[in-house]
Amino acid sequence: MAEKTLVIQNPTGIHARPAAMLVNKAQAFASKITLEKDGKQADAKSILGVMAMAVNQGSTVTIRAEGSDADQAVAELAAFLEQLQY
Repeated sequence: MAEKTLVIQNPTGIHARPAAMLVNKAQAFASKITLEKDGKQADAKSILGVMAMAVNQGSTVTIRAEGSDADQAVAELAAFLEQLQY
């Protein structure tokens, strides 16, 4: 299992467009990937799950992945969220 915790810097958080992009990137990996915020978890491959998390600027989120490409999945998704500017 791999995981990384980060604070969302994007002024609008993870709204519709970034959520769709995140889900698209997550679906490229074989690993099971979850996004956690305030003790609640969502499947990072589900647009409804990610949107339901209501991630705003300043929110602390943890990306977790379990599977054959878990390390790569966490690294790439974390990098995407850290560079998010929408």
